[in-house]
Amino acid sequence: MSENFSVTVGEPLPEWTTPATRKDILPFIEEVKDPELFMNIVDLGLIYGIDIDDKGNVEIEMTVTAPGCPVADEMPKMIADSVVKADGVGLVTVKLLWEPPWELQMLSDKAKMDFDLF
Repeated sequence: MSENFSVTVGEPLPEWTTPATRKDILPFIEEVKDPELFMNIVDLGLIYGIDIDDKGNVEIEMTVTAPGCPVADEMPKMIADSVVKADGVGLVTVKLLWEPPWELQMLSDKAKMDFDLF
């Protein structure tokens, strides 16, 4: 896979609904684990950006550890399907990016410890 692509799930929230915050949706993103490394995608440094608008629509920019990742085309949907379950979330768009490429430095300190990289 060489091109960026995205997936969108969910539906607009009713106007009176309080939109979710980053703190509200982060646990839903952390539920998604890389199937080869068995670690959540946040600690792996795969999430490049999270934006939530005032209508509860969420846009997430992410990557995978390598262009040849066998689940690269599945990961955005896995993340969107998890995040859309959070209260105060409307449409969820997850964009898979290839730039900048993922590097080991993007691992969280927890991941570095788990992988014995300290």
